[in-house]
Amino acid sequence: MHVVAISNDLVRLSFLTALLTDAGFAPVVLDAHVAAMDGSIGAIPRRLAVATADATAALRVLREAGEAACS
Repeated sequence: MHVVAISNDLVRLSFLTALLTDAGFAPVVLDAHVAAMDGSIGAIPRRLAVATADATAALRVLREAGEAACS
């Protein structure tokens, strides 16, 4: 798995997940349960990841949508 975005913003993560899903990727939100356990104070950000083989193409999709992402 390759992390393509890190955020505490649930709306943004939902948007990025939809972008990647529509482009044919299978994104996974990591750390969602741990982040929920911290009481949603934002201490633990959620990570959005795709398969390592899809990372370059997924980052391109996010970049073309105007979204900054992890490299």
